[in-house]
Amino acid sequence: MKMKIRESAENYLEAILILEKKNGDVQSVDVANYLGFSKPSVSIAMKKFRENGLVNMDDGNLIKLLPKGREIAERTLDRHTTLTEFFGILGTTEPNATEDACRVEHVISEETFDHIKKFVREHQTTKTDEA
Repeated sequence: MKMKIRESAENYLEAILILEKKNGDVQSVDVANYLGFSKPSVSIAMKKFRENGLVNMDDGNLIKLLPKGREIAERTLDRHTTLTEFFGILGTTEPNATEDACRVEHVISEETFDHIKKFVREHQTTKTDEA
């Protein structure tokens, strides 16, 4: 059975992954700036994530995703990017596609997401073949 995690936790973990890919090292202040949250809010979340085995923080306060946290972050980011692309294919403007994807990524069923992902992949293949 998959662990049920709250939307805000998914957003935090996704932000850590994005920042890690972009900058390498991630600190709480980076997450706070990226999400527009206060540093104390991020510190509280990181404490809970450490207690639940989702992240680790070293002596330099660098945040590292642990396997369980990385799995959640990667799944959330995959949903976000796939849904953003899907909404773009439908003709949604970029800002709305991104914003809508951020909301939908947390509530969409696995089955529906799998179908959307397949559709997006097929659309990418079609576009590549036409080029």
